Amino acid sequence: MSRTSPPPSRSRRALLAGLVLGALAACSARGPAPADPPPASPPAAPEPVAPPRICLALGGGAAKGFAHIGVIKMLEAHGIRADVVAGTSAGSVVGALYAAGIDPFTLQERAAALDESTLRDIRLFSGGLVQGQALQDYVNGQVGGRTIERLGKPFAAVATRLDTGDRVVFVRGNTGQAVRASSSVPGVFEPARIGGRSYVDGGVVSPVPVDAARQLGADIVIAVDISTKASGTTPTALAGIVNQSIAIMGQALGRQELERADVVIRPRVDDIGPVSFEQRHAAILEGERAALAALPRIRASIAAHQRTRLEAARRKAEEEAAAQPADVDCGDSWVRRLNPFARDRPCG
Repeated sequence: MSRTSPPPSRSRRALLAGLVLGALAACSARGPAPADPPPASPPAAPEPVAPPRICLALGGGAAKGFAHIGVIKMLEAHGIRADVVAGTSAGSVVGALYAAGIDPFTLQERAAALDESTLRDIRLFSGGLVQGQALQDYVNGQVGGRTIERLGKPFAAVATRLDTGDRVVFVRGNTGQAVRASSSVPGVFEPARIGGRSYVDGGVVSPVPVDAARQLGADIVIAVDISTKASGTTPTALAGIVNQSIAIMGQALGRQELERADVVIRPRVDDIGPVSFEQRHAAILEGERAALAALPRIRASIAAHQRTRLEAARRKAEEEAAAQPADVDCGDSWVRRLNPFARDRPCG
């Protein structure tokens, strides 16, 4: 005959019920289980960096200035386009047309078709052999009569005030008139009159307008130096004497200003005379060769500039992220439930 367990006593059942109710009450007092802390957000990525603002600083050099066309042609063929242009003397002529939106191939075609005799409006006994009005009219005709501020690219023409010797940078107004002032070689052209003042060739004070390019907001300045260097020989023709005299005066200034350029391109045009317009094609070719040789330096300068800007943007993003105020933990959050000190700390 099997034995059966005696029924549990009333006191044991009461004790078991009390333990169950106590456990439930404890769980209710503690509230829900703490949630996991929110994941840390990654640092904000720096904003995309804008490409550098590139400026061509085209120097003076009379007929050597055709080399500027070759430089522009080669740079554009390799995807390097100037955002702004500054020019002195012959560089202001090419620069104004380029800033007006004329592409380098059209510039070359117009250079080939140019009859330089149409620009020689000679007037004797007036402070110079050439008046300069024909040059002014030619430039205005090429740019469609637009003022400097209405050209396709920002443009600056550098000239010299005859009364003070100060450098003047024209960035608005009559385009042809500014180019005329920038190109008025002393002794060859009459001083250009603008606003009651007289101006002569910008090469006297700024043979290659690097500083004017910086004034236009350039990040990278590509300077094209076609200036005549003293060769040890004495020129006999008037144009050669004047050209070499200006070159000698501007050599020291030119060296200092060129040091402030990022890249300097020097076409080999020393053998081309100041009025040797028949060598325009040779000058353009030398410009192409010099620009091609300078491409690695130009690309390295652009890459270095971009790295600097990216690093600056990264540091700025990190500083802004570090400066963000910490979240104040208020309400019935998991930190305040687990940290007894947080429960007593006021919010806000």
